[in-house]
Amino acid sequence: MTSFIAYRREWSANPLREMLAGAVATFALIPEVIAFSFVAGVDPEVGLAASFVIGIVIAFTGGRPAMISAAAGSVALVVAPLVAAHGLPYLLAAGLLAGLIQIAFGILRLGVLMRFVSNSVRTGFVNALAILIFAAQLPHILHGGWLNYAMIAAGLAIIYLVPRLTRAIPSPLFCILLLTIGASTLNLPVLTVADLGHLPEALPTFSWPAVPLTLETFRIIAGPALAIAMVGLLESMMTASVVDDLTDTPSSKDRESAGLGLANVAASLFGGIAGCGMIGQTVSNVKYGGRGRLSTLFAGALLLVLMVLLKPWVSQVPVAALVAIMIMVSVDTFDWSSLRSLVVHPKMSSAVMVATVLVTVFTANLALGVAVGVLLSGVFFTFKVARLLAVDRVVDSAAGILTYRVSGQVFFASADLFVDAFDIREAENLRVVIDLTHAHLWDITAVAALDKVTQRFRAHAIPVDVLGLNHASATLIDRLGSSGEPDLA
Repeated sequence: MTSFIAYRREWSANPLREMLAGAVATFALIPEVIAFSFVAGVDPEVGLAASFVIGIVIAFTGGRPAMISAAAGSVALVVAPLVAAHGLPYLLAAGLLAGLIQIAFGILRLGVLMRFVSNSVRTGFVNALAILIFAAQLPHILHGGWLNYAMIAAGLAIIYLVPRLTRAIPSPLFCILLLTIGASTLNLPVLTVADLGHLPEALPTFSWPAVPLTLETFRIIAGPALAIAMVGLLESMMTASVVDDLTDTPSSKDRESAGLGLANVAASLFGGIAGCGMIGQTVSNVKYGGRGRLSTLFAGALLLVLMVLLKPWVSQVPVAALVAIMIMVSVDTFDWSSLRSLVVHPKMSSAVMVATVLVTVFTANLALGVAVGVLLSGVFFTFKVARLLAVDRVVDSAAGILTYRVSGQVFFASADLFVDAFDIREAENLRVVIDLTHAHLWDITAVAALDKVTQRFRAHAIPVDVLGLNHASATLIDRLGSSGEPDLA
């Protein structure tokens, strides 16, 4: 009952404020969705239809109220090679499979796995995304002639100068408006949105992806689908965390994962590209007062209404305007402070960030870059923890006792260091005590290391006792230790 009341409150609180905030997010969404469709190699109607469907579905099913999800640049970058090689039907099939993976991710409550994505990996992900977005614009920057350069420069000037005059309307819309009016009035020979493909003419309709249901189809879409799912989850979780911080409210990451999956399944079945949370538009929504689900719903619904009603005008938007917007997005996305942090942060953390960027950029695979970053983070963390192991020797000649005082974590990475710390020669004619009061045994490798040490002493007729095992370590030894268990005192 409490959850139902909270859910109803997420819809009913301050409807006017929610709709106005959603409208601002929509105006900020339009140029980027068209530009991201352009990056993915699909018609603008594919991105716009997807954004409409995703916005409607996730407003009801998502776990983070006030978050804007749509066709995003990270997903566009992932799917572009698939579209180029196999066409739109395989993109829709990959999006459908990605959505099912995300639903399973949420149902199995795997949102906790996002905790293993370190801040260094997240920074590397964001920086790599910014570089790839900019790189995707290079063909249109370098091969358009002086008029194209002038249009892009004018667009960037508008984008960065207009906010000094007013922030009531997002400056990218001014960029599109002024460049479109200028190009049309002067009849300039520039590439327009109409040259890129079709815009939506009506509501999207249900259709199953036109691909054969074969193992070969699965082989083609499996890799891209997994990449779409992981990249979408990562960006959505990051966006949800941003909103959590901005609003000082919690959110359900598992529900957001499943909700995103349902939204991507629906988008794919209605002819749209898969999507995820969009940080820029979400921040705009929250900044202008969006706190509930109504702002998300209104942003998605208003998007398609504007696209259908304004289709003749939108089709005349110069591609140079979209390129300028994408350059702005890449510049704003890049974490410039991370460059200064490279010399301040620990070398291992900086190495993880740089590795994430390099792998992502050179493979154009955001999921692979994150996987490598997470793997390196784990390896470096393990290395750090292993180095904290210490074994001190205390000799009581009068009592004839040599005590080894172990402190730190004993596990697979530190087990060899643990074994090497014990010297048979220095224990001759003494009784050995291994004090584990300030140590913890974590795994079977640690148990095997302790067995190895005690058995080595006993093989040389040196008595040995083990003291101070905590309950967890003692239980582990009882379960996994060899038949010649150490004497526990």
